[in-house]
Amino acid sequence: MANIIYDNETTFDALKDKTIAIMGYGSQGHAHARNLHESGLNVVVGLRKSSSSWAKAENDGLKVMTVAEAAKAADVIMVLLPDENQASVYYSEIAPNLEAGNALAFAHGFNIHYSQIVPPKDVDVFMAAPKGPGHIVRRTYTEGIGVPALIAVYQDATGNARDIALSYVKGIGATRAGVYETTFREETETDLFGEQVDLCGGISSLIKTAFEVLVEAGYQPEMAYFETCHEVKLIVDLIYEGGLERMWHSVSNTAEYGGMTVGPRVINEESREAMYEALERIQNGEFAKEFVLEGMVNHPVLKAMERQEKEHQLEVVGKQIRANIPWLNKKIDDD
Repeated sequence: MANIIYDNETTFDALKDKTIAIMGYGSQGHAHARNLHESGLNVVVGLRKSSSSWAKAENDGLKVMTVAEAAKAADVIMVLLPDENQASVYYSEIAPNLEAGNALAFAHGFNIHYSQIVPPKDVDVFMAAPKGPGHIVRRTYTEGIGVPALIAVYQDATGNARDIALSYVKGIGATRAGVYETTFREETETDLFGEQVDLCGGISSLIKTAFEVLVEAGYQPEMAYFETCHEVKLIVDLIYEGGLERMWHSVSNTAEYGGMTVGPRVINEESREAMYEALERIQNGEFAKEFVLEGMVNHPVLKAMERQEKEHQLEVVGKQIRANIPWLNKKIDDD
């Protein structure tokens, strides 16, 4: 079982008198920077001079520098840039400004695990990965709670890497919900697997296929949307709150019997084999290589798939339905 650390077991001691540079001010970046700042820690934000986030970070009361300047000023450098951009920014702007005894941090293990970034031996390398999107990390912090997080130490040059990681996750509010210890390899491979097989890839493919089957069978697209997409949130919320047991307890006997008998026919041994194939590609680095090459040529395959997804009948109908539900028109921003 994973070791779990809570708020009363941690302090800010390891980050006292240290400067933390948050590289990037997107979903995670803005949450980390503001939470750490409001926890009383010394934070700077590293951005491109041309970044549209520069003024926003300053308006949030944070000191903003270029990435190179922030790296030079910092003792702890948290890299919160897109995975495909991290290596180029690291080698051009961060690495030349690293000093022995600095700490290099990540919220996802991708670039370290797949050796896109190879840090020098005289710096600490750790991971602090909240298990939630940035706007939730920020919102729950302001509410006095938090989201769980993972920590991992890849390289402990100073002997203090774990303590720094724990102070960091305390600063973003994660120790209020519980922090779990893992490794860069485990976090990276399980994260990619979850994204591809069920959380993003699997569930979206399941929804689209179920929608297509109903429409092809002659049912109204609106009815198909409600039954295969809209109600997913109701089920996921039940699972989130109390696991599968709560979900099965809350739905009707008809839904429970139908779901338990038909579900395994849809997600079957063939599906399991496909999952193992996906896991193998993650473990042997094949997916990482493919993704890095895709990023090097400006994501042509991804952009084509995004366009096809946007044009899918499910998305067209769903957009029309959501437009008629007032509270679904509210844009989720980074706050």
